[in-house]
This record gives sequence, C-alpha cells and structure tokens, in this order.
Amino acid sequence: MGYRLQGCYGEDGSVVRVNKGAVFGLGAALLFGAGTPAAKMLLGQVSPWLLAGLLYTAAGVALFAWRALRRTPRAHLPARDRWAVAGSVIFGGVLAPVLLMFALVSMPATGASLLLNAEGLFTALIAWLVFREATDRRIVLGFGLIAAGAVVLSWPGQAQFGGLWATVAILGACLSWGIDNNLTRSVALNDATWLAAIKGGVAGPVNLVLALILGAQLPAMPALIGAAMIGVASYGISLVLFINALGQLGTARAGAYFSVAPFIGAALALGFGEPITWTLVVAAALMATGVILHLQERHEHPHAHTERAHDHWHSHGDGHHDHFPGGEASSGKAHRHLHTHQLQTHAHRHFPDEHHRHGH
Repeated sequence: MGYRLQGCYGEDGSVVRVNKGAVFGLGAALLFGAGTPAAKMLLGQVSPWLLAGLLYTAAGVALFAWRALRRTPRAHLPARDRWAVAGSVIFGGVLAPVLLMFALVSMPATGASLLLNAEGLFTALIAWLVFREATDRRIVLGFGLIAAGAVVLSWPGQAQFGGLWATVAILGACLSWGIDNNLTRSVALNDATWLAAIKGGVAGPVNLVLALILGAQLPAMPALIGAAMIGVASYGISLVLFINALGQLGTARAGAYFSVAPFIGAALALGFGEPITWTLVVAAALMATGVILHLQERHEHPHAHTERAHDHWHSHGDGHHDHFPGGEASSGKAHRHLHTHQLQTHAHRHFPDEHHRHGH
C-alpha cells in the first residue's frame, strides 16, 4: 500500500511508510511547477489565453493518442460517476478558465497571483466540510504551512487587486477548481489517462476558440512545438499523476502536495538566472515543514467496509483485494476487473482514499 522511505522515522521510532499517493502528488507538482517558468518564456510570442488553450489541447491530444497506441479499452463509467465527470469538466475545464480570463482583463498580476492561492483553501474546505473527509490537527497544520509558503512566495511588494468584480471572478474560478478537484476525487479510481484526456480535450478547444474569437493569432511553429511539449508534460502527465494522488490520498492531502508547485517553479527559475531571495527561503522552510507533517501522518483505527462492487486497478494481497486467493491473481501484479468487497471490519493505517471514505 505504500513506499518505504529509508531514514524517515515516526514518533515511536518505526520507519514511516508513505502512501504512493504522496509520490504521485509531488510528481504532479514537480511537472506542473516546471511548466510555469517554461511557459513564461513563450508569453512574448503567444497571448496568455491562447497559450492556455494550446497547453490543454496538446495534453488532451497526446493522452488520446497514447491510449490509441496502447489500444486501451474505452472507459465504462457507472451512471453515478458520469455526473461527476461532467461536473468536473464544466467547473474545472470550462467555467474556471473563463472566469480567470475575465478577471485578468482588469486585474494586475500581483493581486491575481495572491488570490489564486484560494484554490487550495476551497479544495480542502469542500473536502472537509462537504464530503466529510478525515483530518486531524497534524494535517490541518501541515496544510496551513504549505498554504502560507505559497502566499509568501507570491506576495509582491505592493499587491493591486483591481475592481470588485474582477476579485469575485478569480475567487469564483478558485471555487470552481475546488469543486472540480473534489468531483474528480470521487471518480479517481477510473482510468486516470481517460479522465485527463477528457479534461484536456474539452478545456483546450474551449480556450482556443475563445482566444481566437477575441483576436488572438497562432504563433510560429517553434512556439507551437514548445507549447505542445509543455502541455503534454505539465498539463497531461501531471494531471494523470494528480488524479492518481486523489484516489490514493483524498482531496485535501493531494491538494496540499500539489500546492508546492509554485515553489518548484520558483526554484527551477533559479536556473534561468533569477536570484535567491528571502521569500524563496522562507517559503521553502514553511512548505518543507508542512510536507514532513503530512508524510508522518499515522491515521489508524478500527473501521468497517460495507459490501461494494466496482472496477479499478488493484493488486491482490493488500488486505482489501483478497477476493481470488492463490494462483496467478495473488502474485501482486496490478490488474483490473469487476470485483466485490465483502463486509469487513479491521484496523490498519490508511488514508481517506476511495476505500476509506468512512465517517469519523
């Protein structure tokens, strides 16, 4: 169920086992954060709105092509999951980018960069208050430190927020992305490449059409190729990793790991000649402390699993997927098929993943 991090110990002296969702979440943040300084180099040649469309479109096309080459079967979503996917695409792929672009017309980037940190807050609050995702003081403190680091990193000398409606629009975009993250979490056990391809395939063309209607023009071929490469890595592969993190960790924890993306982007920007600043050092200390608190989480108590049938990738022998004992199926190799979880009560360390959405 997790990766063993050598040299990382809990309060009782035992080696801390970290759910692989943490690796997915930090990997998603690394790729997305790396895309920020890379995309900044293209902004002189491509309008921001058009660039957003190119990045998402490239991600969607690449993931659909990947699935076609691998002859990946089409995902079959249960009826209850289709509404969540539709809502995720509408809120996160269509509504949020439009609200953000509307706000940026009249809001300086200084205020926008600060307000965009509200996405992580909205994501966590919806997860905790609406979906009743499990939490504790260590996780809340860790999330607060990571969020504080993001605010420090984006705090300008003098923030300018523009008019009231621009501020409301950005906060609306953050709320839409928070809803999107929580809806995506509810379907995260489905094929992540398919979910990410759908998001990119909808969000990209919508932004492209809107940008072209407003007068944007396609850039030269080198800029197009650069945007495509950034889109595939930072908006395609990164989204696949983030969806996997949502399924493994739950929304608030995955969102917290992903919130370190701005720091990763700032750190990589040092390679492009930008100086080390005190804000970068303070943000690094806050975020590192927050991540360590999350990595050391030890949430364990007796809990009951109700009978449930679903289809997702899994390995047998993990305590939750022992439906075919013995034989080839028990080798530990990942596979997927429709399977039934019988009524079970046990105690072990767990995260609020799709198999542990019980109340607390």
